[in-house]
Amino acid sequence: MHWQDSAMAFEPVTVRPILIFDGDCGFCTTGVAWLGQALAVMPMATPSQGADLASLGLTGADGFARGWLVVAGRPFGRAATVAALLRQQPRAVLGLLGWPGTVSPLSWAAEGCDRLVGRYRFELLGGTPVCRAGFLGTAGFTS
Repeated sequence: MHWQDSAMAFEPVTVRPILIFDGDCGFCTTGVAWLGQALAVMPMATPSQGADLASLGLTGADGFARGWLVVAGRPFGRAATVAALLRQQPRAVLGLLGWPGTVSPLSWAAEGCDRLVGRYRFELLGGTPVCRAGFLGTAGFTS
């Protein structure tokens, strides 16, 4: 199955998208593993630490701070990542759950929730001290 999202591209995408996540974060790694099992359509997932972020239009700080979905060379971050993943699912209910995150003012709420998860992921199931370090500036990154 080819990945295609009419909100992100006008023509079918023939290159499989890439999901970039913080591989040092237990919460992120666990979440991506769960998504890989739960979703029928899943992009290739790669930890930011092993990815050529510059070729994807991202920086090291970007890779640490949030998950990214890169589709046809264009990076989508935060709530747009989750919304796009859901919209690509063959189960109608999952596809429908992806649309509210793209429509204002619901998209604003989705972004706010995503920022909270990103900021406090070290407190969530599987979170590690490494997750907190970047937000405190000790790893050289800030949110």
